[in-house]
Amino acid sequence: MDEAGVVRVLRQVRGPDGRDLVAAKLVDSVSVADGTVHVALRTERAHLAAMEQAGRQVEEALRGAAGVRHVTVVLTSHKQAAPAPAPAPAPAHAGHGPAGHEKFLTDVKSVVAVASGKGGVGKSTVAVNLAVALAQSGRRVGLIDADIYGPSLPRMLGVNQKPGLRDQIMIPVPAFGLVCMSMGFLVPETQAMVWRGPMVMGALSQMLGQTDWGALDVMVVDMPPGTGDAQLTLSQRVDLAGAVIVSTPQDIALLDARRGVTMFEKVGVRILGVVENMSYFQCPHCGGRTDIFGHGGAQAEAAKMGVPFLGAVPLLADVRAAGDAGLPVVIGAPASAAAAAFRAIAEGVVRALGG
Repeated sequence: MDEAGVVRVLRQVRGPDGRDLVAAKLVDSVSVADGTVHVALRTERAHLAAMEQAGRQVEEALRGAAGVRHVTVVLTSHKQAAPAPAPAPAPAHAGHGPAGHEKFLTDVKSVVAVASGKGGVGKSTVAVNLAVALAQSGRRVGLIDADIYGPSLPRMLGVNQKPGLRDQIMIPVPAFGLVCMSMGFLVPETQAMVWRGPMVMGALSQMLGQTDWGALDVMVVDMPPGTGDAQLTLSQRVDLAGAVIVSTPQDIALLDARRGVTMFEKVGVRILGVVENMSYFQCPHCGGRTDIFGHGGAQAEAAKMGVPFLGAVPLLADVRAAGDAGLPVVIGAPASAAAAAFRAIAEGVVRALGG
């Protein structure tokens, strides 16, 4: 099945006005990669019920096609912000919140968001090494790459396999004692995700709720940068135990870190602590130390905001080399100062969660 084949299927399904979905210009995007088909259909609130029915017809038709392993159909509106994913079998562990929204990850004891107010501070590096360090301590740990536009988990873990599929529920990918999910497992590494916000929220909801995570002690969620839809969706659909905020020491990064702290506090999510990444540079040859971005700014800011400081991670060649090789530094260079810092941060998170 290729994109042309998907379009042929879409031409067989009628929209609210009686025309096929393609003729009615209700197809927002089509993506096909390695047996996984993503279709986004646009709708208006008045036609939502009819388009949900159309989405089900598209799913049924595509699931019967040769070479198709997994189908995702989402509904998106260009005027309303609320996404309307096409119905899918609800996992056995799903619950419902007070507002009737499906709650995800209810079999996970503690869900921890790793976030930053801006990109480029090494948030994904912190999330991956935190998760692996927690798994090394004997806990059952999951890791979700919630950055739909820029998924980095496959490269950082050295994994390129596709998730399994059982009764239309995805099976997470194992790596270094974790179970993981990322949009990067489903699409080619070089493919740009040119999606609108509702489509992104539909994909995130499917990774959260249509994946067989099983019973876990901790789920680490590597959040996209900023304070937008993904953060709000997670706080509404998951009972977060807390958030870890990552920053570098310089003032401009700390300004964005404050925004991250404020955002989570507004939605009632506890701040487990702040991590100062790239805290200082240590020369691999002479061992000399240079405070490239300043030093101690995140610790001072944490004290000002009244939140815990979890630790400082040095900027080392080991971190870069391990990440490029698909090995978290706690695995690839376990004796390094960075690995020791990540293990201490993991211990701090465990204490903040209550052991």
